[in-house]
Amino acid sequence: MNRLQNFLDLHKGEEDKQKVLENVKSNISFRGSTVWILACAIVVASVGLNVNSTAVIIGAMLISPLMGPIVGAGFSLGIYDFELLKKASKNLIIATLVSLLVSTIYFTLSPFKETQSELLARTSPNIYDILIAFFGGLVGVIAITRVEKGNPIPGVAIATALMPPLCTAGYGLAIGNWKYFLGALFLYTINCVFICISTFIIVKYLKYPEVNHVNPKYRKQIKYTITTLIVLLIVPSVYFAYLLAQEKQYKQKVELFLNDEFNDKGFAILYQKINYNKNPRSIELAFLNKKITKQEIHNLSELLKKYHIENTELVIKQDTTDIKKYILENNATEKAKENEKDVMILNLENKLKSYSYNNNALREEIAILFPEISNISVANHIFNENSDSTFTKTIAIYKSTKNLTPNDEEKLKEWLKKRISRNSIAIYREKED
Repeated sequence: MNRLQNFLDLHKGEEDKQKVLENVKSNISFRGSTVWILACAIVVASVGLNVNSTAVIIGAMLISPLMGPIVGAGFSLGIYDFELLKKASKNLIIATLVSLLVSTIYFTLSPFKETQSELLARTSPNIYDILIAFFGGLVGVIAITRVEKGNPIPGVAIATALMPPLCTAGYGLAIGNWKYFLGALFLYTINCVFICISTFIIVKYLKYPEVNHVNPKYRKQIKYTITTLIVLLIVPSVYFAYLLAQEKQYKQKVELFLNDEFNDKGFAILYQKINYNKNPRSIELAFLNKKITKQEIHNLSELLKKYHIENTELVIKQDTTDIKKYILENNATEKAKENEKDVMILNLENKLKSYSYNNNALREEIAILFPEISNISVANHIFNENSDSTFTKTIAIYKSTKNLTPNDEEKLKEWLKKRISRNSIAIYREKED
């Protein structure tokens, strides 16, 4: 038992307590350069959320100074230093308001208002966010109290993610979506409170000296307050986690239904949309090459019960115009953006093709009409008339053992004009080697 206690003892490698407290106090204040660093970090995080870049968001979390006042609040509670608690709380409120103001201004000015997946991920906190905040906070405060700080601090900054929820709350304010604002603010509150609680626990475990002698009655009040906060945050988080699990389970059942009844039978689904939050819920489908009768739709709707998909309407889109409309409505998704890039690439390829021709096919046909021509190359070339205007000219260069007669060359020119649909063409002979 003693060996196990010795193995898990946190007092080993511990930094001098006074030195740790001084370090914690120095990181609480938000003045001057710290405010500027925070504002810049908020802008970086907002850009990352706006363009859906995880790497940029991580970078913003690493430079964020938000952990300082939260850890300071945890330490002040642990040592009953109420002046330090007031200072930490005041600076945390200032930092929060500055962050909300900067992110709201950014998203108000940004031309891109789409709700990206990185933003959406911060609007529905659950019990897992509490676990991340609590255990991330434990790692952070243990590292702070060590002589050798090691590498955990950057990881804690990333894992406990204080910046993204604040930026998402600013996004919610900018677009007038109170659901996003309150959801993100709730996640931010969870992170702050549970980092603070984990700090309080470690401070108590390491027996940091109390600044004030506190009446046992007040000690109990602090414990009751902490317990109440934990309950108030855990209960809705557990509920949200339950809802998330229910939604995930529902969508898994729908995917099983679609695979068994359509994909495995060779029916290509052109479009699908699962409306989970509607009442009743609905599954909208459109097929590439299958027409479904009313009786078949009825039978498929009955089959939903077999897969335990309750309170759900099956909607089959079969009208071409209707299908096109529903697909276009989803153009804001990442997949649609990728398709847009593909279309752009295809347009560029087509433009490039307009400057060249299938010379292999031309050679095969030329060999029949003009046996003396061994090779030919036809292409469009752009020429500059002056600095402001250009013109395109079609040029054909052929190889032949002898010059074509003026009559044959005219025939070749007329044939090429018809063959490649050009009004004019210039022909030149390249001598055989």
